[in-house]
Amino acid sequence: MNKLLLIIRREYLAKVRNKSFVIMTFLSPILMVGMVVLIAYLTQVNDNEHRVIGILNESDFFSNEFVNTESTSYLQFDDISLEHAKDSVSGLGFYGLLYIPDEINLEKVCSRSFLYTKEAPSTAIIDKIEGVFQERLRQQRLLELGVSASEFETVDTNFDIHTATFDGQTNIKGINEIKAFIGGGFGYLIMMFIIIYGGFVMRSVIEEKTSRIIEVIISSVKPFQLMLGKIIGTSLAGITQFAIWLVSASLLLLVAFAFFDIDPAVLNTSAHIQDQMGANMAPPIPVADQTMRLYAQELLSIPWVMLIGFFLVYFLLGYLIYSSIYAAIGAAVDNETDTQQFIFPIILPLMLAIYVGFFSVFSNPHGPIAVGFSLFPLTSPIVMLMRLPGGIGEGGVPIWELVVSILLLFGTFIGIVWLAAKIYRVGILMYGKKPTYKELFKWLKYD
Repeated sequence: MNKLLLIIRREYLAKVRNKSFVIMTFLSPILMVGMVVLIAYLTQVNDNEHRVIGILNESDFFSNEFVNTESTSYLQFDDISLEHAKDSVSGLGFYGLLYIPDEINLEKVCSRSFLYTKEAPSTAIIDKIEGVFQERLRQQRLLELGVSASEFETVDTNFDIHTATFDGQTNIKGINEIKAFIGGGFGYLIMMFIIIYGGFVMRSVIEEKTSRIIEVIISSVKPFQLMLGKIIGTSLAGITQFAIWLVSASLLLLVAFAFFDIDPAVLNTSAHIQDQMGANMAPPIPVADQTMRLYAQELLSIPWVMLIGFFLVYFLLGYLIYSSIYAAIGAAVDNETDTQQFIFPIILPLMLAIYVGFFSVFSNPHGPIAVGFSLFPLTSPIVMLMRLPGGIGEGGVPIWELVVSILLLFGTFIGIVWLAAKIYRVGILMYGKKPTYKELFKWLKYD
């Protein structure tokens, strides 16, 4: 036990005292925050662009339909030809010219209208203008059918069915997707930690093997102790680095947004698109204060303590499983180039967990695919965390599924560590031979 602690301490100090580790620990938050601030700044600058569109309306329709917004203004041209209007718009530097010809009815007017621009117009502008035409055509067609505008308003209303649990608790739209995103965020952290710091373990083993230092170390330490010490020591260094990143990046982000006077809301894509669509387009279902309160209550009702606790459990077991595999690969090869044939099979379950997990949990968190992937040990650290924000027990993850998932994960950890130790024990002293899967299978048979 003392030897294991010494190895853990040695690996931890070797990592945290490394110059590149120290530099990246403090430089990475600056780079990440800088990227976020740059994106927010560019988005804000892009949103400030004001487009002016000239309108040459020769018809008796569309007198007041085009309303100015913060991002778009409309300027009417009267008593000039189309060519003259084009020249004026081009000379004044306007975004474009909307030409509405004079025809006998609205259908022909709409079919022969044109939007002239210097270059291909943005989708938001096209959708906005098409929305105006579409709404006007719909009203005209309803009038022809004998339906007045006031009568149509009583018909054209959105309907939202009320939903609630059997206990009477109100349900709101999209909360399952939000919970899945929260759990997916935790799962994504696990995946990135495994890929980054599992690679550190593998490279550390390769470096010691190629420098022949390993031959001296294993003369006094068992290979299993050495492998486990490397895994734990590297993981502790990674947790230290990650904690520093989280705290420093959060503080830097707050300071940067305050210093540059950037509104974080500009990063909200849905709000940005809705603003571009303008007042003429019917926005999505309006969100009332009561609905916002319900969303806040739902988010606060998420069992955060339980979620973070199980995040630590799945994070620890998942990382130990994958880092053991990384250590075994590092012991089996002589250089990092030879690891490429073994890396993809390791990353594949993690990728499947992210993508299949999102699709299955979004559509049906209790479906067979979601349950299966949350029980399978190589994917459960990610998929189960996507399901846990819904709670445990009735309406959430059944207790038996959670227990079975953890037991399977723990059993797999014991089995993988045992198998990885056998590969590690043989491969750590093998030189000059590129291993194959067949060769690794032979090593597993050695006593």
